[in-house]
Amino acid sequence: MASLVLSSLCFTSHKPCSFTSSLRFSFGALTGSRFAAPLTVRFRPEKRRNGRIRVSVYSRASPLVFRDLDADDFRHPLDKQNTLILKAIPGLNELGRALLAGTVTEQIMLLENIGTSVLVSKDQLPELHKMMIEAAGILNIESPDLYVRQSPVPNAYTLAISGKKPFVVIHTSLVELLTRNELQAVLAHELGHLKCDHGVWLTFANLLTLGAYTVPGLGAFLAQTLEEQLFRWLRAAELTCDRAALLVAQDPKVVISVLMKLAGGCPSMADQLNVDAFLEQARSYDKASSSPVGYYIRNAQTRQLSHPLPVLRAREIDEWSRSNEYRSLLKRATQMNVVEKV
Repeated sequence: MASLVLSSLCFTSHKPCSFTSSLRFSFGALTGSRFAAPLTVRFRPEKRRNGRIRVSVYSRASPLVFRDLDADDFRHPLDKQNTLILKAIPGLNELGRALLAGTVTEQIMLLENIGTSVLVSKDQLPELHKMMIEAAGILNIESPDLYVRQSPVPNAYTLAISGKKPFVVIHTSLVELLTRNELQAVLAHELGHLKCDHGVWLTFANLLTLGAYTVPGLGAFLAQTLEEQLFRWLRAAELTCDRAALLVAQDPKVVISVLMKLAGGCPSMADQLNVDAFLEQARSYDKASSSPVGYYIRNAQTRQLSHPLPVLRAREIDEWSRSNEYRSLLKRATQMNVVEKV
């Protein structure tokens, strides 16, 4: 599998080139600047008393662990449906592998991320390390490497490198915007892409789309058709990974709060945001788009987005948290013991 950004948490891109934005080295403070700002990682303070900020060490009640969790146990129906459609495209697998042959993309992306970020470990940002290890354990997946990168844009993404261990990158502004539980939900979302092998189809479909523009005659038409299908699959894949976030957070309000903050949050006003009000906003959107005209506008609005609208993602995860499917998964889970959490 070639290197590729599997997830860009907060961007809703409109163009195919957005999938390979990291090839352009457009990461936060490094873009258009000779010197990047010093790397600083601060968790958003959760409590204030007598005007003083109180920061506590990351901890949570022993979460449930899904020992035999399979990707299809939580995969969104639209993800399943659109994956089957991609598999049915004649020659996609073969052409995708041909396009991947001999590429230097993976080496560029690997060196770019390693050279400009901080690798998280037991000795480097240990709280983040603990969050990742715990989230991976809950989802029954091997923990990838985790990097923190200086950027004013709150975002996270995952890269799968051919023959190498995949890794997740989170931006410093995202760390400062979210609480610890919310940040772990983001890590779980990224793990969801790895758990579901999203990188395979994202790589093939993306490279096929980009390559199809160079085919004489029907190239542009073919690329446009594949691009539309790719965006449908991407949006569905994001819904699946929001479910992975819920399986780790085990509280729908944590996941919805992440989506709300990415839609319109900032550290100075984070404590004034209201999850219930955001869900009511989602219901208002559904109502406004239920008419024939509203339905047409909604489709036009989302047709070329790589991610579903935040309000729709919030509504989806709220509904799934109350589903028999989610409750059944919780019944199968076991409690994580203290030894496993270390």
